[in-house]
Order: sequence, then C-alpha cells, then structure tokens
Amino acid sequence: MQKNDIIAPMKPSVGGYVERLADDVLHQLMSALPALLLVGPRAIGKTTTALRHAETVVRLDRAAEAVAFEADPDAALRGLPEPVLLDEWQLVPGVLGAVKRAIDRDPRPGRFLVTGSVRADLEQPTWPGTGRLVRLPMYGLTQRELVGRAQGPGLIDRIAIQGPAGALVSCPDPPDLRDYVGLALRGGFPDTALRLDGRARRAWLKSYVGQLLTRDVALVDRGRDPDRLRRYLEALAIVSAQVVHDKTILEAAHINRLTAHAYEQLLRNLFVVDAVPAWTTKRLSQLGRSSKRFLVEPALSGPLLGVTVDDVMREGRLLGALLESFVVAQIRAEVALSDVPRRLFHLRTGGGRQEVDLLVDLGRGRMLAVEVKATAAPTRKHVRHLIWLRERLGDRFHAGVVLHTGPRAFELDAGIVATPIAALWSNPGPQPASTLSS
Repeated sequence: MQKNDIIAPMKPSVGGYVERLADDVLHQLMSALPALLLVGPRAIGKTTTALRHAETVVRLDRAAEAVAFEADPDAALRGLPEPVLLDEWQLVPGVLGAVKRAIDRDPRPGRFLVTGSVRADLEQPTWPGTGRLVRLPMYGLTQRELVGRAQGPGLIDRIAIQGPAGALVSCPDPPDLRDYVGLALRGGFPDTALRLDGRARRAWLKSYVGQLLTRDVALVDRGRDPDRLRRYLEALAIVSAQVVHDKTILEAAHINRLTAHAYEQLLRNLFVVDAVPAWTTKRLSQLGRSSKRFLVEPALSGPLLGVTVDDVMREGRLLGALLESFVVAQIRAEVALSDVPRRLFHLRTGGGRQEVDLLVDLGRGRMLAVEVKATAAPTRKHVRHLIWLRERLGDRFHAGVVLHTGPRAFELDAGIVATPIAALWSNPGPQPASTLSS
C-alpha cells in the first residue's frame, strides 16, 4: 500500500459522487421505515447523499419552493412522487407537522427523507417528528470515504469482533506527522476535501466560519452578537480535545457563565461543537466529571486560530489536540452509524494523574480504550494509563489501542496494541505476526 493510497482522495465516481458511510444504512432503513431525518453540519454532503435516494426534491432554502409549504404544507406535500426529499426542514418548520400527519394516514416505508443542519428542538417532547422520523447523523467526509473504503467493517467494528487483533493493521507507507496535520486542516467538507487547495481552501473555510456566525446562527437564535460568539468559538478551538476549567474559557472570551452556556448550546445545535462526556464507574473512584469539548470539524481550527500546517508543527499542545480531534472525527462518524449503540467517553482522574483520550463503549459492558500519540514509535511508557485501566477493569477491558504516526502495528502489552492512525481507513488485509515493543 502506497502513501498516495491512504492520503489522496479517490476520484469521485461517475456523476461526481463519493460513496458515504451512510449510503447502505439509508438504503436499509428506507426499505423498512416511512421517514428518515438526516442531520449534521452544514455543507458536509447530506443533500447530495439524500438525492440518490429520492424521487422528488423540495429545497426549502429556495424561496420559490418554500412559499407553498409555508402557506399550506399538507396540500403542498400531497401527491408528490415518493420518496420525497425535504431539504433544510428548519427553514419551514411547519413541514414536519405535515410529514407527521401524512405518516399517520399511511405509514408505508420509504415515503420521506428530511435533511437539516440544526439540532434545535429535536430533543423537545412536543417535536412533531417524535415517533415518526428516525434520526440518522452524518458528518464530514472521513478518510475511509475519501479513499473509497466506505463499506465493510471499520476499525472499531473489527476490534469489537476480534479484540486487539482487529487493530493490527500495518501501513508500509503511511502519512507522517506533517501529513496527518495536513489532513486535519484539509477537513471533511466536500469542497475542501475534493475540490480546493491552498489559498482557495483557506478562503472557503474562513468564509464558512463567517457565514456560521451570522447567517446560520440567526436561523436558530436571532440577536446573538457575532463578535462575542466568535471570541467564544475561538476559545473553544484553543481548548479543543482538552479538559479545562470553564473559567479559562470565560476569561478568554470575556463573557459570563450564563452567556457561555447559551453559546455552547447554540454551537452544539449547529453541529459545530461536540462534547465527549467523562466516563464514570463504580470500579473507579475520584474520576473527573468534566466533558471534553471538540470542534466537530477540526479544519475550522485553521481560520479560527489563524494557523497553517507549519504553525501547528511548531506548537506542541496544539499539535496533539489537533491530531486527537482528527482521530475523534473519524471515529465519531463511524460509531454514529453503527448498528450496535456505541457511546464515546474520555477518562481523567482527579488532578490528571491518569488520562485516557477516548473510551468506546462497545456494549455488554466491554470498553475499548484509545490513546492518540504524536509519535512514530510508541513504547510501553506511552500505555501506562491503559495498563492502569486494564488492571482495574478486568474482563470489562476489551482492548487498548495506541494510534500513532508510524507505519507498524504491534503488541505493546497484554490486550494493548499500537497501530497507525491510518488503520482507521486502511484495508486490513492479511497481517504479519505482531511483535512486542520494548
């Protein structure tokens, strides 16, 4: 396997489409359910994917098409060839009531596919889609998708089935540290990942942030000060993938706690910021309870912090945080579509004596512990926290994995392996026997 095979995006198929992780799931669910709601950040390809599964397309972000649905959504929906794609539902919220009533009258599978870029109101008990629309999350293009390996089990699924052996995926010519930083700053937006380079890519990302803080925010929460919100988002970008006291963010953004809470909820509603909660268990005491925040799209670090690959390579803390954010983005997209419910956590004891970057609950009490290291040659010193956790969890410790920037996969300790970050999207193939690193 050559480096270009696991760095460069594949050429889009005929029609310019790159197969997505969500495609098979969409097909299966639409054959059994009357309506699906595809949600995720703006401009990550939800509409393009949904178009492949629809007979009629209604773009509610176009005034000419939205006017009838604003006036009488039931009449506008009636008689359209199905499946009907209703794109950007949040611009005409009343359309969901019409979908609900149509499904109540006729619950045949494959009738409606709804897309949206906000999470607002979805958790409310009075939301019209409750019990009618099944939500399917979708994120930016992952490296698995970009190199043409969207289908088949991903790394997390392989580990869940095979244990640590599922992570033994050596990559003879993988990205190096600088390449990984470049991949993180390139991002998973189809425009930045497939079409744009250099200055044009940076300009696109800068424009995206500008529109996010003005147009997108106004759709769900009018009256917010874009300058103050920008300061808050920049502060979150600085601490992405880190556990920090809220006071640090408040001081950096020059806002009070109440405003910060409102801003964070707003950014989470727009799928810009995500929080990985702290894991707790009766087997361990004195565990921290603070969530770890992430930019859902690590590439936004570039325009928010004004950094390039060279800048990141010169700043150790930012380098580690960006690398972890990139890895979490790959894993988040995979587990969000898993047939088995899986949740992401992090672990940190009081004072940070022990920390584990990411815990994946694999179900049935099994935990996968993941560390992300900006090193090409991890050793046992890099897994001391995984060993500590393994000894305390016993049979609940399914596997420990150190994702690193080197080419080799090997065993580091019992139940703990090192594997390249590129294993998240590489073809596993037949693997050589693992070796023990000293």
